[in-house]
Amino acid sequence: MKKTFKSLILPLMLLAFMAIAQSSFAQGPPPPPSGVGSKGSSTNQAPSNGGGAPIGNGTFILLTLAAAYAGRKVYVVKAAGNQE
Repeated sequence: MKKTFKSLILPLMLLAFMAIAQSSFAQGPPPPPSGVGSKGSSTNQAPSNGGGAPIGNGTFILLTLAAAYAGRKVYVVKAAGNQE
């Protein structure tokens, strides 16, 4: 029973990986806007006011969590060293 299970696990994992990978391909870019009745010009251009998403708060949260994780690791290592 264990040999059968072990011999089937690798092909099943490969099959699952290929099924998931096939559905995760990126979509193509949207079609360019038509020249008639659209806003702006007929070519794709970057927005003039930046149009980007703010990343300041996310960066702050990421750095705070990284510092907390590093502090915890240092605390655990020092605590383990004191017990020996």
